Amino acid sequence: MIVKAVLWVVAIIMILSNLGINVTSLVASLGIGGIAIALALQNILTDMFSSFSIYVDKPFQIGDYISIGTDSGTVEKIGMKTTRIRTLQGEELVVSNRELTTARVQNFKKMEKRRASVTLGVEYETPANKLKNIPELVRTIIGGVEGTDFDRCHFAAYGDSSLNFELVYYVNSSEYSEFADKRQAINYAIFDAFAKEKISFAYPTQKIVLDK
Repeated sequence: MIVKAVLWVVAIIMILSNLGINVTSLVASLGIGGIAIALALQNILTDMFSSFSIYVDKPFQIGDYISIGTDSGTVEKIGMKTTRIRTLQGEELVVSNRELTTARVQNFKKMEKRRASVTLGVEYETPANKLKNIPELVRTIIGGVEGTDFDRCHFAAYGDSSLNFELVYYVNSSEYSEFADKRQAINYAIFDAFAKEKISFAYPTQKIVLDK
């Protein structure tokens, strides 16, 4: 529509010029008007070019779960000026395409697997032989859960009221619901295994020693 309008204006000016009418002032006024219109449409045109950039580069597509700054949600529509995102709380978030092409966007749909990092704190009274068995015990548990990969488990630190083991594993899925299911299964299995081995989880405690 814009191209057609420009062509019609140019054609009319050329016709008037051929008829011997002085079109200099008309061209000058059109030039000033064009500048004013261009300034007024600057933001809109920027969003349109940003939309074209999103279409060509495809940093995300409809259905992808993305995060922009402190906001995140599922992309529902990519328009010429804005992109509409459905957040986890249910509301619709409308973001300008210009902001999406200048901000750092995390696309969780591109993930092949999710990483879980867990701290397991056990009591200081735990016998040394049981402490040394914890990494292998946890490795066996994660190996028994389909779709997960064990990375490491180490005695990492002496906490204020616990001996802390750092556990890291991966769930081979980009879907958060599946990740949560696998994590839950692993947490249940660790709890049962520790209870069977009589390894107690620690919680914040204080001991008071009275000196007579």
